[in-house]
Amino acid sequence: MKNLVVCYPTEDRHLKAISEAAPGYRILTASQETIPDAICEADLFVGHAKVPVDWDRVVALGRLQFIQSSAAGLDHCLAPSVIESPIVVCSASGLFADQVAEQTLALLLGLLRGIPIFYRQQQRHEFIRRPTDDLHGKRVGIVGLGGNGRRLAQILAPYRVEIRATDYFPEHRPGCVSALWPHTDLHRLAAWSQILILTLPLNQQTHGSVNMEVFESMERGGYLINVARGQCVHEPDLIEALESGQLRGAGLDVTATEPLPADSPLYDMPQVLITPHVGAQSGPRYDDSTRLICTNLRRYLTGQPLFNLVDKRLGFPHPSVLYSATAMADGTC
Repeated sequence: MKNLVVCYPTEDRHLKAISEAAPGYRILTASQETIPDAICEADLFVGHAKVPVDWDRVVALGRLQFIQSSAAGLDHCLAPSVIESPIVVCSASGLFADQVAEQTLALLLGLLRGIPIFYRQQQRHEFIRRPTDDLHGKRVGIVGLGGNGRRLAQILAPYRVEIRATDYFPEHRPGCVSALWPHTDLHRLAAWSQILILTLPLNQQTHGSVNMEVFESMERGGYLINVARGQCVHEPDLIEALESGQLRGAGLDVTATEPLPADSPLYDMPQVLITPHVGAQSGPRYDDSTRLICTNLRRYLTGQPLFNLVDKRLGFPHPSVLYSATAMADGTC
């Protein structure tokens, strides 16, 4: 019998739904501790391996045919051997776009309205008025206009900001984005932006790509928000830009090393807001994940087009195949 290995938090009702979506497959559940071995027994895999997996071994076994990730980022599984293999990979891109947009707003508005500084004052029982900043009227650059970036643009548009973005697919510009440039125009976008928001994937090209050159391209006193991957930012350069005042503030849901080391200077900077990679958390997260997983399992097993089918060399799906993308893809705001 063929095996379908599940590695994400599930309840019996989720496993029942998965079993119904993949009749004839034996459902095997794995934890993060057991997934490196369990995945070697998988014909189909759904979930997210957060621990190292010997992907070369998995590919060499020749058994695994399909991966439906429960995460948007695929740096955990897109090893070179997987990229070169016939394994079909789908992501969860856009599935938690609402939550990522809310997290971005929380970080951004917190910085602009001085919440880190005022919270520290509250802890000291101080009541001192200090200057704040505005979101309305700002120039906002979004780096990476996938499912998360597109939803974020929709959410930001009512604040009467001007939004420009970069993406691998600049021909797919939603109406709420005034300009969509190629992904190679990062410095051009930074030079225009007062607020730079990262929603790009982590791959060889984006690793460390947001560095001092990017920060110095921005006008002095700008803001950086990172709800993508921490390793997209060169963290020593970020710290230097914050210390010098080149950046007025940074909101980070992700860091280069997670957990962020206790001795990181970022913790003590009053112009920095840090959350521990919770941007995609939501009450119905595992219900929503299971819905996508079951939808794509049925489609894969019946030969239908897949949602979030990943271009493995790029590391993410084309905008035209994003799951739950009808509202996002029509360009309305």
